[in-house]
Amino acid sequence: MSPVDEFFYEWCGDTLLLVVLYNFVLIGPASFAAGHAVAIAWRPWNRIIFYTLLLSALLRFLDYALANGELWSLGGFLLGWLVQLAIAGFAFQLTRARLMVRQYPWLYQRKGLLRWEERH
Repeated sequence: MSPVDEFFYEWCGDTLLLVVLYNFVLIGPASFAAGHAVAIAWRPWNRIIFYTLLLSALLRFLDYALANGELWSLGGFLLGWLVQLAIAGFAFQLTRARLMVRQYPWLYQRKGLLRWEERH
């Protein structure tokens, strides 16, 4: 095992390849969908914190069930949660900017990918 894999196994309970695979391929799209759904429903952004905590718990279980990883790895849980929170936060802000400009075109215009500004 490489030193990077040993570090990730010690702190996250699995190798770097599996951490990236589970975070971005398996659970990442679900986090994107959660952030998008919260924005579409016009709910506050702090709701995604709870949803990403649940997804991070699912991530730890899938790692345990599919790859014989460590189930109760605090480092793996926190890393997974931060990655899922970043993905869901990006989806939330992307969707919210699109909705604001689309729903109120006389008030706002798009300013970059994730922002909007008032029309003058």
